[in-house]
Amino acid sequence: MILVRFMTKRGENRSIPIDKSLFKQLEEHMRTHGRFFDCIKSFRKYLKTTSIKLPQGQSSHVLRHSFASHFMMNGGNILTLQKILGHSTIIMTMRYAHLAPEHLKDALIFNPLYSITEGRK
Repeated sequence: MILVRFMTKRGENRSIPIDKSLFKQLEEHMRTHGRFFDCIKSFRKYLKTTSIKLPQGQSSHVLRHSFASHFMMNGGNILTLQKILGHSTIIMTMRYAHLAPEHLKDALIFNPLYSITEGRK
């Protein structure tokens, strides 16, 4: 687990669980390059080398949405995601966790009527 100290909208620090592999990579990065500073400049620099076009002011914010979507598509829990993102309401988290349409097929398979209707065929 790492403690991230930065000013959030609610002025809180955030603890984030990470696996050992990522922790080792972060340690190596800090030994080689020092602490992370102004990462947004690097992100914007590399974003310009792609064909990705984002709305003004959303370059790094899009990563939160991508993380949230992939977290849910990989079977994550919406309440856990709420805590990770630091949202005060589940409604805000639901906005972030928009899913790709192909993942909505689970609604067809896991709904209670599926076994009844499939059993009649």
